[in-house]
Amino acid sequence: MDEITGDPNINPRDVAEPLRRAIGERYLTYALSTIMNRALPDARDGLKPVHRRILYAMRELRLSSSGGFRKSAKISGDVMGNYHPHGDAAIYDAMARLAQDFTIRYPLVDGQGNFGNIDGDNPAASRYTEARLTVVSEALLEGLNENAVDYRPNYDGTLTEPVVLPASFPNLLANGASGIAVGMATNIPPHNIGELIDACQHLIKSPDARDETLLQYVPGPDFPTGGVIVEPRENIAEAYRTGRGSFRLRAKYHVEDLGRGQWQVVVTEIPYQVQKSKLVERLAELIQTKKVPILADIRDESAEDIRMVLEPRTKNVDPDVLMGMLFRNSDLEIRFSLNMNVLIDGVTPKVCSMKEVLRAFLDFRREVLIRRSKHRMEKIDHRLEVLEGLIVAYLNLDRVIDIIRYDDDPKAALMREDWGKDHVRATDQSDYVPPAPASDDGLGLTEVQAEAILNMRLRSLRKLEEMELLAERDRLMEERAGLEDLLDSEALQWKRISEELKATRKAFTKDYHRGQRLTAFAEAGEVEEVPLEAMIEREPITVVCSQMGWVRAMKGHIDLGSELKFKDGDGPRFIFHAETTDRLLVFGSNGRFYTVSAANLPGGRGMGEPLRLIVDLPNEAQIVDILIHQPGRKLLVASSAGDGFVVPEDEVVAQTRAGKQVLNVKAPAVAKIIRPVTGDAVAVVGENRKVLVFMLDELPEMGRGKGVRLQKYKDGGLSDATTFTLSDGLSWHDPAGRTRTEADLGEWQGKRASAGRMAPRGFPRDNRFT
Repeated sequence: MDEITGDPNINPRDVAEPLRRAIGERYLTYALSTIMNRALPDARDGLKPVHRRILYAMRELRLSSSGGFRKSAKISGDVMGNYHPHGDAAIYDAMARLAQDFTIRYPLVDGQGNFGNIDGDNPAASRYTEARLTVVSEALLEGLNENAVDYRPNYDGTLTEPVVLPASFPNLLANGASGIAVGMATNIPPHNIGELIDACQHLIKSPDARDETLLQYVPGPDFPTGGVIVEPRENIAEAYRTGRGSFRLRAKYHVEDLGRGQWQVVVTEIPYQVQKSKLVERLAELIQTKKVPILADIRDESAEDIRMVLEPRTKNVDPDVLMGMLFRNSDLEIRFSLNMNVLIDGVTPKVCSMKEVLRAFLDFRREVLIRRSKHRMEKIDHRLEVLEGLIVAYLNLDRVIDIIRYDDDPKAALMREDWGKDHVRATDQSDYVPPAPASDDGLGLTEVQAEAILNMRLRSLRKLEEMELLAERDRLMEERAGLEDLLDSEALQWKRISEELKATRKAFTKDYHRGQRLTAFAEAGEVEEVPLEAMIEREPITVVCSQMGWVRAMKGHIDLGSELKFKDGDGPRFIFHAETTDRLLVFGSNGRFYTVSAANLPGGRGMGEPLRLIVDLPNEAQIVDILIHQPGRKLLVASSAGDGFVVPEDEVVAQTRAGKQVLNVKAPAVAKIIRPVTGDAVAVVGENRKVLVFMLDELPEMGRGKGVRLQKYKDGGLSDATTFTLSDGLSWHDPAGRTRTEADLGEWQGKRASAGRMAPRGFPRDNRFT
């Protein structure tokens, strides 16, 4: 019961707050969790939490690169149960990606079994595959036993996991990363380790180096699938400087000579993250739709290596022209975007330049070096303390034996015993300060030393063992002095880091089977745009389109008056001569122009195909006219409402099946007239049989619009329109089929948008000029 309101249905522990604030706070919590714990990689080791936990769990399972394999189901189960409380399918997918050498530049998991392929096939189920670490992932894990990084409790507090891995190379850039968070994303391409370490060495020598200088060491990404980068150097420099940009990546190919002038193109490397099977499907589609008419066939002859054979339709075309068209129309060329959005300190997301990422890695390596050095000093101090006690025991061996043999509490006796100056003899050769002794006079043994003496084996009492202890002490003292100098000198620290990077570079360039650069660089070499007609064999055809819109192309120029077969209830509407290199302009009653290549029309053996299937002509729209495209020509277009204008023909050519809207019409009006412009005058006739003649310059030239009024009507609309030369007069066909010309048009001549006068005697009853 609520104490204030007295309402028994209100829980006093419930907190009332505005919905906006409640949702905002909770969404912000979710967003931060996604950004830091799921989507964005850490700049220090280049890993997301799931990848880091997979590698750490595999290390805990002792799956070294030289050891045996374990079932992937066991690994993903351990990761899920101990560190990553999410679905095992998601964990296995992440682990499988780390094993794919076509996905990750330096695989972090050594997989055995089916882990997917470049065709896009999925890996086998986790119960069928096995895995272990690689030498690359071991380089990321090196130092975990030496307090190199911090640990944190796992999700249920029963275990601990590393916050970040020590990472002996810049893995973020070496293997890249991609992820989508809330309100931000990241996409980083892979690079070559040798080049990255060279850039790190330069940054160590010149911390204030310019971003452009680093391009001398890292010229660009190095993708695991190879390929050729054709992005200009200045664009690459700008992308690395700002952390945002993109790279043009092309497939690698060569031309094989087949003899007698025949040749074929063989693609041996495809762009990164392109599935080969889908690429082959796309190329086959280009052949089927004849978008690249010069391409005749595509064969995938790939085994372990990629080999895609492209056969040209004719040997007379330059291979570079073929590849240039394929680059533009398929994924043989892609743009890989760069968005270097990372957690620069493990917490704060930031879009960084390449220099900032490498700087973050080097600063982290220095922190790791200091922590490992301090850890090693602690180990040395502990061992020196033990050695001091053992040496005292050898110098006073008889007394130690007596104490152990006869004393009831030998440990306490050893700690109480005054060992005198013999104890000092073991420590007067160095600046090393031993731990505080247990006795008040300063000449006793510590508990650690006494325990070590009691745990000695009898076989260790030989004289040679004493000499080895003295030698070991001297080595450790020397090593400790070196570590002290290292911790006191920043210059020595960077020198040590440089030496470690050199060793890593050697391990992953000369001694690594994929250490050399895989992706090449080249100039874009833009192939000049080749007209479609130039790649099609020029042959005469006769285009036939029926009243119902079925279109076909018959070989040769047949007699336009000859009888042709049509479907029942159908008949001829458009028949004209053309060539296979022509492009046809289809004008629909919706005011849109559609472009069709004459070479793509169905053959004339059957009834053809509906034109609506070749272009996206709506069912409610009718075909007004079909013209052969003539570049540079102008067209008069008009609607049934009497509005129209002149449009350059080059502007109505459509690039897609959807066509290009030119004449805007509003129901019930439709597009009705299209005529090539000739002469200097326009003649229009309405459904009321009134004719108006006005000068062509009164019509505007537009690319798209409703147009202007051609003729004024009280009832009805436009019936026909044409253009002609005023001095030659206006011609038409009389009912008898004879051509009649009216030279004196002064009676019908007027201003545009006027009503006009009744048509002259003998004008066709269908109100058409042609």
